[in-house]
Amino acid sequence: MEAYAVIETGGKQYRVGTGQVLDVERLDGEAGTKLDIDRVLAQSDGQTLTVGAPTVSGARVTAEVLEHFRGPKVVSFKKKRRKGYKRKLGHRQELTRIKILQIGEQTKSKKKETAAKEPAEVDNGA
Repeated sequence: MEAYAVIETGGKQYRVGTGQVLDVERLDGEAGTKLDIDRVLAQSDGQTLTVGAPTVSGARVTAEVLEHFRGPKVVSFKKKRRKGYKRKLGHRQELTRIKILQIGEQTKSKKKETAAKEPAEVDNGA
């Protein structure tokens, strides 16, 4: 079994695996930059499945932005016959193509580790 995760971005959910390329709604970042997606709803290492409530704490998915582009044009057309009513509306969604690099645990920040090791200094005002 292969490791996978279920992530949420742009109001949609995606089941992703390492090396997968997918198109999602527009994300910040230039082409070539790496993103950390921390909205991981479920994560599997191939043996066990961890389901979050609503997210898995400490889990993250690292992705690389490949390109930004616009999706296909969608046309909505309404008409009522013999009434002279016609409405035409078009839309093109802004999309980002990303490649999933890694599915794993979130690393602890160094600030928290050093703050826990060092005792707090007390200022007596003297």
